[in-house]
Amino acid sequence: MSIPQSGGGQIEHFSQLAEMMEQGCKPKSDWRIGTEHEKFGFLEADHAPLPYDGPRSIKALLEGLRDRFNWQPVLEQGHIIGLSRDGANISLEPGGQFELSGAPLASVHDTAAELQNHFDEVRAVTEGWGVGFLGIGAAPEWSHDTMPVMPKGRYRLMTEYMGRVGTHGTQMMYRTSTVQVNLDYSSEADMVQKLRVSLALQPVATALFASSPFFDGKPNGHRSWRSRIWRGLDDSRTGMLPFAFEPGMGFQRYVDWVLDVPMYFVYRDGQYINALGQSFRDFLKGELPALPGEKPTLSDWADHMTTVFPEARVKKYIEMRGADCGDQAHIVALPAFWVGLMYDQAALDAAWDLVKGFDTATREELRVAASVSALAGQAGGVKLLDLARAAVGLSHAGLAARGLGEERLLAPLRASLESGQVQADRLLAAYQGEWQGSLAPIYTAARL
Repeated sequence: MSIPQSGGGQIEHFSQLAEMMEQGCKPKSDWRIGTEHEKFGFLEADHAPLPYDGPRSIKALLEGLRDRFNWQPVLEQGHIIGLSRDGANISLEPGGQFELSGAPLASVHDTAAELQNHFDEVRAVTEGWGVGFLGIGAAPEWSHDTMPVMPKGRYRLMTEYMGRVGTHGTQMMYRTSTVQVNLDYSSEADMVQKLRVSLALQPVATALFASSPFFDGKPNGHRSWRSRIWRGLDDSRTGMLPFAFEPGMGFQRYVDWVLDVPMYFVYRDGQYINALGQSFRDFLKGELPALPGEKPTLSDWADHMTTVFPEARVKKYIEMRGADCGDQAHIVALPAFWVGLMYDQAALDAAWDLVKGFDTATREELRVAASVSALAGQAGGVKLLDLARAAVGLSHAGLAARGLGEERLLAPLRASLESGQVQADRLLAAYQGEWQGSLAPIYTAARL
C-alpha cells in the first residue's frame, strides 16, 4: 500500500483534480515501467510469519538494508516503516508483507535486474537468520490472529473500517500479496483505451498468475483466493469500473467516481486523522467533520486516490492490479505481459478488438471464473484459455516490436498456456500427491 503523498498546495479550483491526472501524460519516449511486488517473510524453524520487531524481524531487515546498502529510512512515530533509494521504495503491507516498489525503468530487462539485486540485498542481510520469503498470493496457513501488525496509523484505521463494509477486507490487508506494474499514458484518449483494455483483460492476468489455492491451512476452492477476497472487500472502491466503458469516459469521469468513494483519513504532521466514511466533496467545501473549516491540498487528493482499489487504478499512470504474486520468473513476466500489450499501438488496438464486445456482465463473470478456475474458467461464451492465448500472443508481438528481446520473459506464461496449468494448479497437484495433504512443503516450493 502507498506511503503518504507529498507536494502540492491547497486546492483552489475543482479542475485541479483532473489536471493532476493530466499531468501524467508523457510522450512515448518517456514511458517507463514501475513494478511492485509483495512477499511474506517467515521463520524457517516453525514457519511462523516474520515479526516486526526482534533480532530476526522486519525491522532488523529494514535497518540492515539501510546500513549496508544506502537505503534512506522512512519513519512514522519513530518506527522505521520503509526505505527509499534512487526512485525505488520498500514498504510494509499491514501483515508485514515486504514490498519493493521499483523505480521507473526503461525496459523489462531492467526490472529483472532490479528484482535480482533486491533479492541479493535481502539475502545478504538475512544470511544466517533462518528466515525465508514466500512468493504466493495468499498466506496458506496463518490465521488472522497470528499475523504481525505493522506500526502504521493508516492500517489501524483501515482495519476497523474494513470490518464494517465487507466480509474479506482484513484478509486482503494481512494475508494476501500481489505483483503489479505501473505504466504511462500519452493523453486522455490513450489513458481511456489502456484503462479499458487493462480492466477487460485483468481476468486473464488473474488466471495466468493465480497462486493462492490455500487458505487457513487447506484448499479454498479457488485458484486465486486473493482475487476472491477482493470481491468481498468494499464495493464502493473496488471492482471492474463499468463506467470506464461508457461514452464520455476521461479524467473527469474518473475523478467523479473517486470523489464518491468514502474517505479513510487525512494525513497531518505525521498523524493519520480519522475521516472514515466522510466525503471528499465536503472536504472541498471546508465541511469535513474531521477537520472543520479546513480545505484539502493536492497531497490530500493524492492520498485519497490511493484508497480506491479497482482492478486497474489510474493516478498519473495506470496500475495493473489483478495478479497474485508468484515465483521470480512470474514477477518479471507480469510487467512483460502488460508492457507488450500497452506500449505498442498495434498490440493495444488488437487487444481492444479482442475485448470491446464484452458487456459488463461478461467482464465480471470472467473475473469470477478466473479466481475460481484460472485458465479452465469461462463466461459469456468466452474461454479464458483461448482469451489468454490471444492476449499473450499480442503481448509477444508488442514486445518483439520494441526490439529489446523482452518477449523471452513471457516464457512462464507460454508454459502455462501449453499445459493449461498455472502455479495454483501445480501447488494443488503437489498437495494432493507427493505432499500427502501437508502444507509444510510449500515453504520450500514457493520460496523466493
